[in-house]
Amino acid sequence: MVQLRFSILALLILMGCANRGNPTGGEIDTEPPIVIKSSPENFTTNFEAEEIEIIFNEYIRLNNIQKELIISPPIEPQPLIMPMGSASKILTISEFDSLQKNTTYSFHFGESIEDNNEKNPLSNYRYVFSTGNYIDSLVVKGSVKDAFNREISENINVLLYEVDSLFNDSIVYRKKPKHVAKVIDTTNNFIIQNIKQGKYLIIALEEENKDYTFQNKVDKIGFTERFIQLPDDSIVNLSVFKEKLPFKIGKPKQKTSRSFSFGYEGEYEPFKIKIISKDSFNYESKITREKKSDSLIFWLKSEKKLDSIAFNVYNENFSDTLSLNLRNKMNDSLVIKSEQNKTLKFNEDFLIEANLPFNKIDKNKISIYNKDSLKIEFEVKLDTIMNEYSFVFEKEEEEEYRIELLPDALTDFYENKNDTLFYKVKTRTYNDYGNLSLNLRNAKFPMIIELVNPTGEVKYTKYTVSSSAVDFNYIDSGKYFIRIIFDENKNKKYDSGNFLERIKPEKVIYYPDEIDVRAGWDLVQEFILQ
Repeated sequence: MVQLRFSILALLILMGCANRGNPTGGEIDTEPPIVIKSSPENFTTNFEAEEIEIIFNEYIRLNNIQKELIISPPIEPQPLIMPMGSASKILTISEFDSLQKNTTYSFHFGESIEDNNEKNPLSNYRYVFSTGNYIDSLVVKGSVKDAFNREISENINVLLYEVDSLFNDSIVYRKKPKHVAKVIDTTNNFIIQNIKQGKYLIIALEEENKDYTFQNKVDKIGFTERFIQLPDDSIVNLSVFKEKLPFKIGKPKQKTSRSFSFGYEGEYEPFKIKIISKDSFNYESKITREKKSDSLIFWLKSEKKLDSIAFNVYNENFSDTLSLNLRNKMNDSLVIKSEQNKTLKFNEDFLIEANLPFNKIDKNKISIYNKDSLKIEFEVKLDTIMNEYSFVFEKEEEEEYRIELLPDALTDFYENKNDTLFYKVKTRTYNDYGNLSLNLRNAKFPMIIELVNPTGEVKYTKYTVSSSAVDFNYIDSGKYFIRIIFDENKNKKYDSGNFLERIKPEKVIYYPDEIDVRAGWDLVQEFILQ
């Protein structure tokens, strides 16, 4: 009987175990780590510790701390932050041997602290201490935009330099700032905290190297017209821009036996090149510009064989002498091609280009026919620097044009001539394109109006000096942004600014919404300028 009772009890236990459900694992943790304690405590004054410990309620990891952590003012060399590559409940900061007296320091961790399992970030945690008797408490905040582009990058910081007896404007090129704050790219806003009263230079810096110094060849900068005074100037708005670099010609490189490439930086300016030689000799030359790189090509034509060459490159603003040893290299044969493949748009000309400089054209050996074999009247224009011929003629919809160039119609700089060339292009219907009529209110002339696609590429441009009604006819359907550039100096191009000269870039504004140009539709858009 006892044996029977034991067996029944065992069976009931087994059945109870079998009826239990599988573990669910519980709810997913969505909470960020919590700071339980820090030693020394956050916002400590008269700081003298050799190490800081910050204790969390769970295991944490540091993610992308090189990018996220901002120490303000910067400490050189940067302290050791642990853990690195592992998980721990304790974050330590050590090896800070260069702290200044009576200074408030802030460690802003951004999104770098996250829990080990679910990667929930502890957003914008700050650890602050002072080596003096008090924590500086003033704040400056504001926003940053791009002076030319619609959106800002995620690599912008706002820098604050104290204006004291050692200050000068070149400090931004050689020294790190007193305070640093990261611009939050989702809001374009920034806030710098724990600042003391005084006069400051404030700049926004979009930089590649992230060393908190301005390198004008690669970085963008934004500044105010005057120094800010705290606590009075607590809200500041900045616009970053890429400085216009002075035009500078680089050392030449030999491309062929008769052509030389000159790389340049800055915005292209017209200039001249002449050959310097002890023994005078006759030569001719041309200069063209490469489309896909910031380079200019010097083309030389001479009977004299040279082992080396020296160039004087000059214009009204500069003069330089550059030399080069020469090697025997192959020369290119003439290659001519058209810019358009199959379709010719109503608002463009038919273009041809060549790998060698054009020199002459015989219009009598060129004909343009429509699909009915009727000759079309045309004009020819040569862009010498881009080395392009434009064929200008009236275009009809749903038409086919045949461009024929007989032998010797084109002659290049070295007397090479073309063989017979045939090109065929077609036009579409007017309804394959859209039209945009733009009515500008409060216009300030002159201005450049650009239609920019979502990737930032300029697709269409108009320039107006008086008319508030601007038409873009027969343009490709698609999404566009309208950009207005106020051409203050009337040179028909956008001019950027300069930090040292305290020159702001020309004003640029965008229509606030993306516009949709549809094929076969006439879109009328009003733009109230402010």
